[in-house]
Amino acid sequence: MALYAISDLHLSLSGEKPMDVFSDDWKDHDVKIKENWLRVIKEEDTVLLAGDLSWSMNLDSGMEELNYVANLPGRKILIKGNHDYWWGSITKLNKMYENMDFIQNNFFAYEDYAICGTRGWVIPGSNAFQEEDEKIYKRELLRLRLSLDAAKKKGFQKFIVMIHYPPVNETFKDSGFTEIFEEYQVEKVIYGHLHGKSLQRVMTGERKGVEYILTSCDYIDFHPVLIQE
Repeated sequence: MALYAISDLHLSLSGEKPMDVFSDDWKDHDVKIKENWLRVIKEEDTVLLAGDLSWSMNLDSGMEELNYVANLPGRKILIKGNHDYWWGSITKLNKMYENMDFIQNNFFAYEDYAICGTRGWVIPGSNAFQEEDEKIYKRELLRLRLSLDAAKKKGFQKFIVMIHYPPVNETFKDSGFTEIFEEYQVEKVIYGHLHGKSLQRVMTGERKGVEYILTSCDYIDFHPVLIQE
């Protein structure tokens, strides 16, 4: 029952949004993902998917990509990414598949760990941060606390968190997210979102007792990363 992670699948099985326009690394990336997944993931394993699963704009059009992932081996636990416009009612999503769980203000258990998370947002101090981002940033901090508190109320004391956006800005200074991770003694944080030139300078490894793991597909060469055996 191993735990793996991968993010930013950016699936567009209809071909309407080809990813190889960004880099040759993305050519036939859906095939790469499936082949690598089948090579390592067993039915009893769990895979964390940290956002941006599909380019689809609504749930109806996104069913092809969701079914594609659902039909791969293993249990999947997902959070929303900034491009997951298909993401709708969390209640509806969590009734759709027996092997796919969706996090939004809630959590799911993996052995004695609570898997928590939220999408995250642009971090204050970032070059991209605007005044209108403040409200969304604070809302995402609240959603992270709601997820972790839901797990604590059920008696969980060990936490692994998924967040789509990187939890720090370009200066790597502490943020509201890193402070919450440390407050709740989160062991590991899985994140994605970064691609291309952004991958030249990332935060990975241990920081103040929290291990940060970047799982963007092009960073991990489209191979699911082993988080825990």
